[in-house]
Amino acid sequence: MTLHTPSAPSYKRIAPPKAVGIIAAALSAGQRKSGVDTAPIVLNEHGLSTQLEQLGWQVKVNDMLQNCEPWRPEFDPDVGRIKEPRFVGAVNKALAEEVRQHCARGELALTLGGDHSLAVGTISGSTSVYGDELCVVWVDAHSDINSFESSPSGNLHGCPLAILLDLFSDKPLVGFEWVKPILKKERLVYIGLRDVDEGEKRILRENNIKAFSMYDVDKYGIGKVVEMALDHVNPARTLPIHLSFDVDALDPTVAPSTGTPVRGGLTFREGHFICEEIAATGQLVAMDLVEVNPSLGDKVALEQTVKIGCSLVRCALGETLL
Repeated sequence: MTLHTPSAPSYKRIAPPKAVGIIAAALSAGQRKSGVDTAPIVLNEHGLSTQLEQLGWQVKVNDMLQNCEPWRPEFDPDVGRIKEPRFVGAVNKALAEEVRQHCARGELALTLGGDHSLAVGTISGSTSVYGDELCVVWVDAHSDINSFESSPSGNLHGCPLAILLDLFSDKPLVGFEWVKPILKKERLVYIGLRDVDEGEKRILRENNIKAFSMYDVDKYGIGKVVEMALDHVNPARTLPIHLSFDVDALDPTVAPSTGTPVRGGLTFREGHFICEEIAATGQLVAMDLVEVNPSLGDKVALEQTVKIGCSLVRCALGETLL
C-alpha cells in the first residue's frame, strides 16, 4: 500500500529526522474485562510500523511494557472499590518514564494500549518534558474523571484524569503517590462524551472543565467542535498537544471490538477528522490509542476495529486524503 501525502503536516516539536516511539503498553488491570492487553501486538501485526514508515517516520518500537507482569505486586488488595491500584500505578510509573525519554529526545511518543488507565503514565511522561503548557485532547465516550469516592465500578480506567488533576479528596491513591498533578484543568478538553456518571458530571461542572458531548457534535458539526476545542486549550495553536484517543469514542458500528461500547458515537469520518485537525496544528507530541480489545467480537469485528485504530494513528501522524 502506497500512502499519498503531498500536503502532509509538519511536526514543529519533533526533531529531524522525525521519529516516533511506539510504546506497546499491554495493561489490562484495575478492571474485570481481559483481552485489551493483546491489542498492541495485534495492531503491530496489522503493519502499523510499516504504515508509519511509509509516511516518512523513523519507527522505534519500545516493547518494555509488552509484558506487565514483572510490575505486579504480591499483595494488591482493593482500596475501597478501586481494583489493583498498586499494579496499575507501578505500570504507569514505568510508562511515564518511557514516554518521558521519547519526548525528551524530540520523538513523538505513541502509546498503544491497553486500557485508558495508561493515560496517567503517558500524560505524566509528556508533561514532565513539555510542562504545564501541554494541552490534552481527550476523545472518548466517557470522561474518565471519577474519584475513588465517586466511581460506581471501581475500575481504574474510569479514574485517570482525576488522578492527573489531583481530584482525590485527601491524599493520593495508593500506588499513584508518584504522580505530580501538573496537568492544568484549562489545558484539558473532551470530544465525544455521551456516557458520563452523575459524579463525573458534578466534577466537570465544579472544576469548569471544557467538554464537548455528542450533542455538541450533532448541533455544530465536527469541524466546529474541533475548532472550539482547540480554541479553548490552544487558541494560537502554538502549544504542545497530547491526543488521548479511546476507540469507544467511535460508534460501536464503526469500532465494535472494545470493552465499553456506547451507541450514538462518532462516525468513521468524524473520528478521523479530529486526528487530521490535530495533525494540522503541527503541535502533536504524544498520542494514546487505547481500548481496542481483540477478545471481544468476531473476526470481522476485530479486523474492522484494528484497521480503524491503525487508520486513526496514520491520520494523526500525517496521512491525508489527497
